[in-house]
Amino acid sequence: MWLLGATLALALIGLAMIYSATACITNEPLDFSSPTIRQFLYLIAGVVAMFLFALVDFRILGPMRWLIWLFVIASLATVFAIGQITHGAQRWIDFGVFLFQPSELSKLLLVIVLAKYMADHAAQMSRWRYLAISFGFIAIPLALVYLQPDLGTTIVLAATWGVMALAAGIKARDVLMIAALLVVLAPLAWINLRPYQQERVLSFLDPGRDPLGTGYNVQQARIAIGSGGLWGSGYCSGTQSQLRFLRIRQTDFIFSVIGEELGFVGSLFVLGLIAFVLWRLVRAAMLARNAFGKLIAVGVAAGMFVQSVINLAMNMGLMPVTGIPLPFVSYGGSSLISLFAAQGVVQSILLRHGGLELEGASREYE
Repeated sequence: MWLLGATLALALIGLAMIYSATACITNEPLDFSSPTIRQFLYLIAGVVAMFLFALVDFRILGPMRWLIWLFVIASLATVFAIGQITHGAQRWIDFGVFLFQPSELSKLLLVIVLAKYMADHAAQMSRWRYLAISFGFIAIPLALVYLQPDLGTTIVLAATWGVMALAAGIKARDVLMIAALLVVLAPLAWINLRPYQQERVLSFLDPGRDPLGTGYNVQQARIAIGSGGLWGSGYCSGTQSQLRFLRIRQTDFIFSVIGEELGFVGSLFVLGLIAFVLWRLVRAAMLARNAFGKLIAVGVAAGMFVQSVINLAMNMGLMPVTGIPLPFVSYGGSSLISLFAAQGVVQSILLRHGGLELEGASREYE
C-alpha cells in the first residue's frame, strides 16, 4: 500500500501541475482535447493496468519471453512504417484517440525478457559469453529506438541492462572493462549523433552558445526553478510557465513548473516521493522469492531512477536536453500507463512473497 500510495501521489501532483501549465491562466474548457482530462483518463487506465498485472502471477511471464521480445521488435519496427512524425521524431503510432509510443512499453517488456535470461543463467552471468548474449536481447531494440531518434530512451534502456547485469552477478573487473570500452567508443558515438543532438550537447557545455535556439529551453527552465525561491510563486502563478516563456512545460520541463510555483519545499517533496518509490522497489527486489522476481524489480527501479535523474538534471541544466519525461508526473499516456503496469508487476512480486497463490499456478515457475 505504501508503494501504491506514493505512486498515486506523484501522479496526482503531475495532474495538478499539467493543469497549471496548460489551462490555468487561459481558463480553457476542460474537454477531451484538454491535456488535463486526457492525463486523468490515462491515469485511470494506468491504475487498471496496475491492478491487472498485480493479480496475474508474474512467473507466467517468464516462459513468454520470446513472444514478448518479438512483440517489442515488431512494435518498434512498425513505427518506421506508419508512425507519426512530431518535432522531427518518429516515435508514435496514431490510434485515433491515443498516440501509442512503443518505446515506453518496451522499457518494461525488455526488463522481463532480460530478467528471465539472467535468472536462468545466474551462475554463468560472470562469463563474457552470457553477458554478451544478454546484451543481444536489447541490441536490436536499442538500435530501433536510437533511429527514431530517441537518445534519451536509448540511454535508459542501456543503463537498465547495466544495472540488471550488476544485480545478476557480473564481476567488478567486467564493469571496469565495459566502462573503458564506452570511453573508447565515445568519439564514434559523437560522430553518429544527429546535428541537433550535437547542438544540444554543445549548448550544455556553453549555455550562451545559442540562447534563442538550442539553449533557450534550458535557460528558461533554470530561471523558472530559481525564481521559485523557498515556497514558490504560488499555484497557477508562475511567470515563466503561465506567460509561456517555458516551452513543452507539461512534458519534459514539468519539474521547472513545480520549482517555480511550489518552490524548493514543493520540489523537495516531489523528490522525496520519487526516492520513496525507488526505495520500495528496491525493497521488493530484496523480498522477492526467486531471481526472476528480484531482477524484474531491480530493472523497474533502475529504469525509473535513470529516467528521473536525466529529467531532473536536464531541467537544472546539469545534462543536455534529451526529451525524457519525469516518471508519473509528466504528461503522456504511453509513459504513465507503462509505468503503472511496471508497478503492477512489482506488486505481483510482493503479493507472491506474501504467500498469495492463484488457483492453477504451476510449480514450474517457482
